[in-house]
Amino acid sequence: MIIVKVPGINGLGKTKGCRNAGNAIIKSLGEIYSNEKGKAIKQESYDLEEIHVDNENLKEQEQLIYQNSKELFEKQDFVYFLGGDHSISFPICRAFFEKYGWDSCLIVFDSHPDCMEPSKEASHEEWLRALIEQGFPTENILLVGLRNIDPAEAEFLKKNKIKTIKMNDVLLNLEDVTDTIMEFSSGKKLYLSIDIDFIDPAFAPSTGYPEPGGASAREAIYIFSRLSLLKNLKALDIVEVNSENDKTLATTKLASKILAEFL
Repeated sequence: MIIVKVPGINGLGKTKGCRNAGNAIIKSLGEIYSNEKGKAIKQESYDLEEIHVDNENLKEQEQLIYQNSKELFEKQDFVYFLGGDHSISFPICRAFFEKYGWDSCLIVFDSHPDCMEPSKEASHEEWLRALIEQGFPTENILLVGLRNIDPAEAEFLKKNKIKTIKMNDVLLNLEDVTDTIMEFSSGKKLYLSIDIDFIDPAFAPSTGYPEPGGASAREAIYIFSRLSLLKNLKALDIVEVNSENDKTLATTKLASKILAEFL
């Protein structure tokens, strides 16, 4: 079992504090003795690696993350990635798609669709759109927790028939919606991407674009604890934790607790 820190950021100046989140999350993980299934969390039993990137050279950073991810998917049956901001998901998911092809499934927990018009190197605002334009099958993508959608993004989602579950729907019937999320990936190799802003800023305030009205910490843990049981889950990332601004460590500790549910 391998946990990979990916301190990549391309967040238009909003995500600089995410660079060292991987280290902060791992440190906080050391204070978690068991997850909610009762499984002991023994940090020494997990291999830790880091993809060393230069945030001043975005093209090189993207290529380095892609190449390292590709090698990891060839060697490992399951990989955990700790960002960094959401831009890291673009090269990682490219490598994932190359590994598993049209059997790849991507479920993203996020308050935003991240489908703005792509720039030269995919930032955290348009990484998903860039991935789709690279050929990732839209019918295998599910977005969960959306609650702030730019009109241009809404048009892109509609045009490409991308399935979404908005935050209101999550909260109306948590158990049934979680069933739906789990069923969506049936028969496919699953990549799960968790933007911490899926969770309400009352519980996870230290992130680049906090959006009120998100899931509670308890609701998020319920969902992720159940998703961790999926046998087809092959990769996971947790991104957008601004550890440098996390004075109370509430966001970092919650990210660690989410990670622990999958260990």
